[in-house]
Amino acid sequence: MSDVGSDEFEDEQNKLGEYEGGRNEAGERHGFGKAILPNGDIYQGDYQNGRRHGQGTYRFKNGARYVGNYQQNMKHGQGTFYYPDGSKYEGSWVEDMRQGHGVYTYPNKDTYDGEWLQNLRHGQGIYHYHETGSKFKGTWVNGKMESAGEYLHTNHRFMGNFINNYPLGPGKYVFDIGCELHGEYQKAEQSFQDRAEGEWDGLASATVLKWIPKCVTGLTTGIPGKETSGEIQQ
Repeated sequence: MSDVGSDEFEDEQNKLGEYEGGRNEAGERHGFGKAILPNGDIYQGDYQNGRRHGQGTYRFKNGARYVGNYQQNMKHGQGTFYYPDGSKYEGSWVEDMRQGHGVYTYPNKDTYDGEWLQNLRHGQGIYHYHETGSKFKGTWVNGKMESAGEYLHTNHRFMGNFINNYPLGPGKYVFDIGCELHGEYQKAEQSFQDRAEGEWDGLASATVLKWIPKCVTGLTTGIPGKETSGEIQQ
């Protein structure tokens, strides 16, 4: 959904909408005020020289709501956005976009707690899967899991490298009982013969991931893919 306000309707020169509140010497909205826009949106909060600037609450006619800081008519600083589908973002904004650190709660109650850039998960963050309790902790690039990361489950975790949301290359499964399974995720081609009915999509093959186990060791501190001593940590 779009969370951009209806700034074009708020132009003082077109005499549209209703406004109650302070004004400056030039007649511009200034200080605290309340505006009802022609499309039904409502803003109540601070203005500066005719623009939303400071703390305020913007209510969209579709049920969405933003509570937080504005700068020059844009969401900027700390704020919370409540979306119509029940999701919520609470954190930093830069020029109307989620940027910096923030927590996003999705409709299915999954959460992402970490860094954002231009509305996308970008940087270090933790994604928590509500239904299973599992978590992914690692690096995100343009909304996708990339580089080093780990999946944490109830009694084990996977540590390795991720590309385009999937593990690829050397990695290891670390079990709470005190051992590790080292191996590697590789791409494998799936032929037509391997596909179930209804999977035809016009392609000769599809790329799938295959885990290749290599060895079992005690707990190690080495980076997956590099030689480790295999000694059990004390």
